[in-house]
Order: sequence, then C-alpha cells, then structure tokens
Amino acid sequence: MPHAQPLVSVIVPAYNQERYIGRCLRSLLQQTMPQDRYEIIVIDDASTDRTAYALELFHDQIVRLRNPSNLGLPASLNRGIAASRGQFIVRVDSDDYVNANFVNILHFFLDQNPNHDAVACDYLLVDDDELVLERADCLAEPIGCGILFRREQLLSVGGYDESFLRHEDREFRLRFEQRFRIGRLELPLYRYRRHERNMTNDAAAMNLHRERLSAKHGAEAAHRAFETTSPLPLLPQPVHAYSSQLRIA
Repeated sequence: MPHAQPLVSVIVPAYNQERYIGRCLRSLLQQTMPQDRYEIIVIDDASTDRTAYALELFHDQIVRLRNPSNLGLPASLNRGIAASRGQFIVRVDSDDYVNANFVNILHFFLDQNPNHDAVACDYLLVDDDELVLERADCLAEPIGCGILFRREQLLSVGGYDESFLRHEDREFRLRFEQRFRIGRLELPLYRYRRHERNMTNDAAAMNLHRERLSAKHGAEAAHRAFETTSPLPLLPQPVHAYSSQLRIA
C-alpha cells in the first residue's frame, strides 16, 4: 500500500523465492521506523514457483511489480528504483532478512551525517536454519545489500548495468565510489543467508562477469573491487531515532 511520501524505499528483487520471501518481508514489516515513513517495493522477476502467491499474502502492505519476462537481477533493481519515492534507497535480497532496527538506524545515520553519501552496515552470515556462521565487516567483505543510498547520488551514477547478471553490485559500486563515499556502520543489522541456491554458487558465471568487469573498468579497478579492503576509521555511532521503539531482535 503506497504511503503519502516515504522517507526510505526498500527494494526487494525476487525470483523463485517462495521459500524465503515471507521471512524477508516479515522482518521488513516489523521495523521500528513507523510504517508510514518507508515503503517496500518487491519486483517479481517472472517467477515460475509460488512466489506470486507468497506476495499476495502481503498485498496491502507492499508495492508489487512483476516483470513480463525474466529480465535478470540488475534490470529488476533498476525497475524498483524507478518506481521508488523515498529520499533514501536500500536493497534487501529476498532470501535475506534484517534486524528490527535496520531501516531506522541506517536512515538516522545518513540524516545526521550529511558528509556521507551512503552507509553500509555489518552483517551476520547465517545458514538455511538461520544459525549464525560469522559476523562480517561490510567494508572488508562487501555485499550488494544493506547499503542505504541517498537518492540523488544513486541516480546520478546511472543505476545498475543490466548486462552484468553477476557482480552487478561490484560494477555499480566501482562507479559510485569514483564520486561518492560509502561509510561503515559497525552494527550487524543485516542477515545474509547462505544456501545451495545462492546465485554466487555459479562459479562459471561469476568468473565470466569478473572478466567483463575487468574489460569495462580495467584490471586495476577490477582487482580493487575484489580485494579485501581495510575498514575506514570508525564513524561516530548514531544516537538512535524513535528511541522508545528500538528493540534488539
């Protein structure tokens, strides 16, 4: 259900995620930020399983888009961004889920730190049963999700390159960081699920698009995109917004 003017747009691309999409959306609907301050946009990339049925259960709480054919992850992300209305935009993948304070704290951080163009949070790597495997530093081990962008800066770099069906996040980030800064929030607010159907399990496709990344941006830039980076100096941690509503979950 559209809100009058959301502050934050959460973009959720989905393809054949009937098993996980419900968990993802429940975590997003249970945020400590008031629900009239953010919107959830789900892009169903022509799923062939029961993803559409799973989304119907949330029909009055989310914005649903369905691609006429399977366009791929970056095209779905771009469609979601084009439909978004928030001043801030964040991607959450449909097989992942988030802490109850995820949207609230990331937004408050950027709101209080105008010198930052985007902020990423640390994340917990979890297995199929949601057991925590490890905690990850979002700058040392970057992922494409859990990064809140200012709308103007995100749009100014042109969105995702739809020809990159893998490593779309690294290609986008290379262009973004040529002009803007992504800060680190040292709080594990994102839950990154590892399972047998992760797109990153396709080694051949991952290697092919890594070579394409090198061809487009040069070997040095491609190397930089894949190397483990050293964390930036710790940023001041925000005083929480909506303090009476914050909870740990």
